[in-house]
Amino acid sequence: MTMLKNPGVKYRPFPPINLPDRQWPSRVIDKAPRWLSTDLRDGNQALIDPMGAEKKSRFFDLLLKVGVKEIEVGFPASGATDFDFISGLVKSGRIPSDVTPQVLTQSRRDLIETTFASLEGAEKAIVHVYNAVSPAWRRIVFGMSREEIKQIAIEGAKVMRDQAAKYHGTDWHFEYSPETFSTAEVDFSVEVCAAVMEVLQPTTAKPIIFNLPATVECATPNVYADQVELFSRSIPDRDKVVISLHTHNDRGTGIAACELGLMAGGDRVEGCLFGNGERTGNCDLVTVALNMYTQGVDPGLDFSDIDAIAKTVEYCNQLPIHPRHPYVGELVYTSFSGSHQDAIKKGFAAREQQNDEAWEMPYLPIDPADLGRSYEAVIRVNSQSGKGGFAWVLEQDQGLKLPKKMQAHFSGHVQNLADEVGRELFADDIWEVFQRTYKLSTPQHFQLVDYEESKAADGTRVFAGKIAVDDKEQTVSGRGNGLISSVVATLAESFGEKLEVKDYSEHAMGAGSDARAAAYVECIGPDGKTIWGVGIDEDVATASVRAVLSAANGLARA
Repeated sequence: MTMLKNPGVKYRPFPPINLPDRQWPSRVIDKAPRWLSTDLRDGNQALIDPMGAEKKSRFFDLLLKVGVKEIEVGFPASGATDFDFISGLVKSGRIPSDVTPQVLTQSRRDLIETTFASLEGAEKAIVHVYNAVSPAWRRIVFGMSREEIKQIAIEGAKVMRDQAAKYHGTDWHFEYSPETFSTAEVDFSVEVCAAVMEVLQPTTAKPIIFNLPATVECATPNVYADQVELFSRSIPDRDKVVISLHTHNDRGTGIAACELGLMAGGDRVEGCLFGNGERTGNCDLVTVALNMYTQGVDPGLDFSDIDAIAKTVEYCNQLPIHPRHPYVGELVYTSFSGSHQDAIKKGFAAREQQNDEAWEMPYLPIDPADLGRSYEAVIRVNSQSGKGGFAWVLEQDQGLKLPKKMQAHFSGHVQNLADEVGRELFADDIWEVFQRTYKLSTPQHFQLVDYEESKAADGTRVFAGKIAVDDKEQTVSGRGNGLISSVVATLAESFGEKLEVKDYSEHAMGAGSDARAAAYVECIGPDGKTIWGVGIDEDVATASVRAVLSAANGLARA
């Protein structure tokens, strides 16, 4: 089998929704919806190895910590594992008073009765009943007419009503799904839901939840938004209805469909943490919530320690989270490209000068620190990286702020190492090549032992000290207009090493009285070539002396 040259003979385009006065395109999401986690039900049934009681319990505790207030805890009629877990949550008192458990069942009397029994004794709960309504399911799966399909929903609603009366100690809430809504006629979905409303008699104080699932994502997300808006306009007593969105990701646009669905009138979002679910997955609650967060909207969910959340989800699901997954992936706050790295580095530098908290950062839509991630992982270095990348790593790891011209000089050494090892370079790799390039490690040809600086009668500065040459100490001295020039003179007079200092800079490596200093000198050797020197010391003057000796070591080696 191969791809068809004319796929139109096999696949039909999804028909557009006739809604010429649609309102959703001009709306914005300015408040958080109600959130429902389906991890313990929809997510669990999609796992290769479904969660046992221990993992479900751990996941439940995670959802509480994140702040999810409505949790679909399982499908109690599916078997003893789910039934016992749900019943155990209720009997052990583990469900907080501000959290509502939800359970799912098909619209069938025996299954609905089992479902209510699993929640006996609960303070409050949502029972979610569904049956498929779309043409393909009516024709292929059930062989039923529209009227027969509607009757299944009505009968299920009656059983829910009667069971709620039987277990009168619980504050029951009802949810109904015209399953396969995304491929059904909107008018028929409205007709079925209206019939369910007639049975259950919702009020504005206790509305019914109508879930509009994109059971199979079959069109562009704007079509789903049109379906939601048309349903919202058409359903009677809209003030007695909560519209819940349950998108899947078959076309890769489940999150977009959810967001447009919220703009189209959705009140509630159903999904899984990081998008687990059947086939290509459910809507990713984390991404939708953090998308809101980056627009200044409080999602009401807490992802401050997103790595710990991801670790628990991966343990419970036994599925890895992709390194490029939005907000949580290992590489999402990382740049390898040199131009990206340079822009991010400049962004952080500009942020240090800001007078407000507004986040304006090239390539980073969110501050990684808000999610417990480290700035140190923002920029990483490989053979594609530029000078801005390794300069950022050195600054974060060692506190060194290299002058721009020195960055260009050092970049060749980093590039050579990256090409040689053929992998990502880590902070230790970069620091090692930096020390080797600028002669910071010991032993070196010239090493400072001790020195004193004094002022001569004619106003010049005198350097007098001890320098070890290949581990043999020598007493030396020299005179110049300042400390650096006196060291340069000493090297020329005592050792014949002639350097001309072209530029000099220094900075503190951190803050506080115990902060070390770094000094950089750009020198010209006898052959006219540039030689850089670096010095690090607790004393800034000593750091400058070490920087000149670093350059001299480079000259001597050359």
